[in-house]
Amino acid sequence: MKKTNREQRYSERKNAEFKAFQEKIGIVFRNESLLKQAFTHSSYVNEHRRKPYEDNERLEFLGDAVLELTVSQFLYKTYPIMSEGELTKLRAAVVCEPSLVTFANELEFGRLILLGKGEEMTGGRMRPALLADVFEAYIGALYLDQGMEEVIPFLEKYVFPKISAGAFSHVMDFKSQLQEYVQRELKGAPSYQILEEKGPAHSKEFITEVSLNGTVLGTGSGRSKKEAEQFAARMALEHLKQSK
Repeated sequence: MKKTNREQRYSERKNAEFKAFQEKIGIVFRNESLLKQAFTHSSYVNEHRRKPYEDNERLEFLGDAVLELTVSQFLYKTYPIMSEGELTKLRAAVVCEPSLVTFANELEFGRLILLGKGEEMTGGRMRPALLADVFEAYIGALYLDQGMEEVIPFLEKYVFPKISAGAFSHVMDFKSQLQEYVQRELKGAPSYQILEEKGPAHSKEFITEVSLNGTVLGTGSGRSKKEAEQFAARMALEHLKQSK
């Protein structure tokens, strides 16, 4: 009886957590069992065989495909000058395990996961691979529950802004893209100039502008000269694209 009461209290607490989570992100599942399945690890299912629990592995499979498609579509539309190889490299950086773990942690997915006791005791709740799988499973569950109509707004709120803000700039060579664009569409060569350096030596910020034949095309800032130039080139590409 004590075990039953303990399990009941645990179930009630988890139900309250799932409800609070949905309120927090502003997405209420029509089929809440899908949401719970997205956060159910196989170790939990193995310890509750008498109850109709299903783990999140199939949802993870689906979510992986949905992420690949939606991120590909966003990159295709957002960066029209990028080659197929560059788009593939950037997509791989967005949907790789470390990135998915970052997304999951920012939304505190770890708190919701249903784990078996053994997995819990060995730190499974914070295991990167497990968190990445849960994020994909959540995307799969959301897709089944409400379709792309809700998946895309979710990604527009929590994932796509990070791409636009330069979180993956280490795999986005905007300077090369600008150089290629200028060679293909215009005449001359882009030139970069540092406008300002500010901040202490251990935390400097560089402001850089890029110009073409004396016309300023964009400015950018960064913690290094190289980063500032990349952001300036990005602004220049957007300016040229809009004015074309």
